[in-house]
Amino acid sequence: MADVRTQLVNRVRGMLSHALGATRDQLAAARSDLDAATGRLGRTRRAARRVPGQAAEQRDHRIADIETRHAARLRELADAAATAAARQAPGAAGAAWADWRPTPPSRAEAPGSLRIGEIPIAGSRVPALVPLLDAGHVQLTGDDPAGADAVAATLLLRAVGRAEPGAVRLVGYDPEHLGGGLAGFAPLSTAGLLTFVGPGGLTGLLDELVDQIRRINEQVLAGEYLSIRELAAATGRRPEPWRVAVLLGGEEPSRHERAQLDRIARTGATCGVHLLVRDLDLPDVPTVTRLRLSAGAAEVGDYPGLPVTLDPAPPPALLTETCRRIAARVSAGPAPAPFTDLLPPPDAWWRENSANGLTAPIGDGPQGRPVRLTLGDYPPHALIGGPSGTGKTNLIFAWIGALAARYSPTELEFYLLDFKEGVSFARFAQGRRDPSWLPHLRLVGINVNTDREFGLALLRFLADELRRRAEAAKRHEVTKLAELRVVDPTGHWPRIVAVVDEFQMLLAGRDAVAREAADLLEDLARRGRSQGIHLVLASQDVRGIEALWGRPALVAQFTLRIAMPKALRILEERNDAAQTLPRHHAVVNAESGMVEGNQVARIPTASDWQTWQDVQHRLWRMRPPRATPARLFDGDAIPRLRDAPDFQALRPAEADPGEQRPAPVRTPVALLGEIIDVQARSAGLRLPRAPGRNLAVIGTSVEEACAVLDAAGRSLHRQQSPGAARYSVACLDPDAEPAAMALYDALGGDAAWYDEETVPELVAETAAGLRGGPAEPHYLLLYAVDAAAGQLGAQLDGRTGLEHLRQVLHDGPERRTHVLAWWRGVARMRADLGGPAARTDQIGAWVALDVQGSELTSLHPGTGGPDWYPRPWRGLFFDRSAHRTGQVIIPYRAGP
Repeated sequence: MADVRTQLVNRVRGMLSHALGATRDQLAAARSDLDAATGRLGRTRRAARRVPGQAAEQRDHRIADIETRHAARLRELADAAATAAARQAPGAAGAAWADWRPTPPSRAEAPGSLRIGEIPIAGSRVPALVPLLDAGHVQLTGDDPAGADAVAATLLLRAVGRAEPGAVRLVGYDPEHLGGGLAGFAPLSTAGLLTFVGPGGLTGLLDELVDQIRRINEQVLAGEYLSIRELAAATGRRPEPWRVAVLLGGEEPSRHERAQLDRIARTGATCGVHLLVRDLDLPDVPTVTRLRLSAGAAEVGDYPGLPVTLDPAPPPALLTETCRRIAARVSAGPAPAPFTDLLPPPDAWWRENSANGLTAPIGDGPQGRPVRLTLGDYPPHALIGGPSGTGKTNLIFAWIGALAARYSPTELEFYLLDFKEGVSFARFAQGRRDPSWLPHLRLVGINVNTDREFGLALLRFLADELRRRAEAAKRHEVTKLAELRVVDPTGHWPRIVAVVDEFQMLLAGRDAVAREAADLLEDLARRGRSQGIHLVLASQDVRGIEALWGRPALVAQFTLRIAMPKALRILEERNDAAQTLPRHHAVVNAESGMVEGNQVARIPTASDWQTWQDVQHRLWRMRPPRATPARLFDGDAIPRLRDAPDFQALRPAEADPGEQRPAPVRTPVALLGEIIDVQARSAGLRLPRAPGRNLAVIGTSVEEACAVLDAAGRSLHRQQSPGAARYSVACLDPDAEPAAMALYDALGGDAAWYDEETVPELVAETAAGLRGGPAEPHYLLLYAVDAAAGQLGAQLDGRTGLEHLRQVLHDGPERRTHVLAWWRGVARMRADLGGPAARTDQIGAWVALDVQGSELTSLHPGTGGPDWYPRPWRGLFFDRSAHRTGQVIIPYRAGP
């Protein structure tokens, strides 16, 4: 038992010893771990004490790096913002006042945003821009009235300076200061770019702006575009100006005014209608920019934390001078469009058919679309009116060019007549400087202000052409030109456009020319439409044309009316659209001038010589092979006999081989001058073997009288073979001797010369020679025969020279002896013929020069003398056997 106990004790002791050792080992290990942990704790504590400093250092470094990069980014963004602002507000929209000047854009684009000040960002100053034109409206609030005035002036001047002159129109409503808030802009009012509405006028102003928005949406945008800006970008032309209503305070708007303000704020920007208001509330819509002003600074409504340093107000001198220059530019009118805008594409020239009418553009309208003119069944004729210098002739040029490029000469012919003292239409005809001509042209009359007979001749020609076409239509059983061209395709049936500039000259006075011209005009205007004959009449003013009194039907036929700026009485009485037209514009109205038919067109400049010459040369090169130049009648030019077609056609008659003597012309014709007519024709006096076939030239103009006798002698000589006729030239006026001698030399050996001393012998011998039978033709060309009254009064062979002369006049024509004599007055001629009671039958034809019509009563049939008023280088030719009334002629210049 004891051993067991001992063993147990030893075992326990061993176990305890072992446990103690293990415990000691664990304690040592624990102490070691404790020491290690204590060391780590110390190290950790030491490290922990170092971490805040390192973290703070890293944090500070990181923050500094972020701040550096942020500042650089801010500077980058500020520079980019400044660059973008410069692009968004270029030139006048954003320049500083020291360097500011108007800078209109090159295209019809909006000026963009407008600078009002600067925003300080990261040491940079970024322009502060406000959208206005084509973008929205601006509302100014705050307690800084001076700042509000400065911002308003800044926005308006920048807008006006950045747009084309006249493209921004201001309306001011300033009931408190009566316009004083916009005093610097006052020069704009002289050009209609600034108007003021007085107190109580706000309702009318807002109603007018709403009507403008409605009109633009309906008529200009017309569902094709969403805004004026989009239309301008698509067409390159802005059809409407910007309208800015500047509302500077006033009483609280009424309910109606508030509703109109809301409409404008919502819909005005797309139509170019804008509001700039102070002390008035605008609705909360995206198009409204609100600026709160305080002590030279501003806050933009949507960005309250972004302060804006306002620019100073524009210098007063800069403001007024800029407005004055813009007003002057607008008053001078816009530059015209180029003439080439009216021309078709190069491959489309002469491709149009005129069977149903003539249509061509004359310019572009406010919307940028072409305004076209039509001549056909309706409207058939055109009336153009406007004061001198407003562009009537330029419009005619443009219209002619647009038509000529579209219609070939087989489709269209022009007859042009200008009663002004000028040569405007001469460029269309062949000239010395330019041999080209407009292939469509058949007639040009220039400098005809004193030759109304030429205008009458044109109307007679057109009346004959109208009859020819009407007869052809009747034969083919049709009524209109289009139908005639179908049934007679081989005929020549172009449409005819006759242009008469300053046509009132043709109808001036109450004489026979005016009456007949008015009758012909009325007939052509009434019946010409169906036969393709169209009249275009231009005048400064149709008032006072006596020939039109009592002829309302005549003017009513001209349903196409074109009114130049300030034109009167061209449009209907209530239609005053022409009174506000700028230069280079016209009102085109195809409804007889009624207001409803108005179209405003900007007319290109077609009067530039080089531009027109390029077009004419191309048309000339396209001319048909057999085309001939048009007839050019120049009232200031004196024709030459050698150039006259009738003179060139004269030839001697061929002699009969069995006859020993050359055969004379059967019926000689003496050419006296050029007839004022559409065709270049000579006035001829036929000299058959018949009583009275003598000629009297009456007047005191030596040069003109000599010219008539010279042409008569040369033309008679051209018809005779050498030796077939005799010519006796007697000159009794020293001033006429050079011309008479030149004729004598031209007649050669067939002529004999007589003077004061020998002329009695001439008439005596000639009278004596009449006793036999018919002899060779004998022509007595007597210059100033009345000057020999003393010599002819003397007795010779029992009779005086005057008695011999009377016998030659009476009996000579039947024996081929004809007198072509110049008397220096009607009374002198009648004295030589036997006195006031003597008959004048032996003078079968006469040419009156500087003689009043009343003096010719005894020589003219009917009661009273002819309607004749002398003028330089014109004569009145009357042949009893051929004329009912006198015929105005232009004597040919004497000489070869």
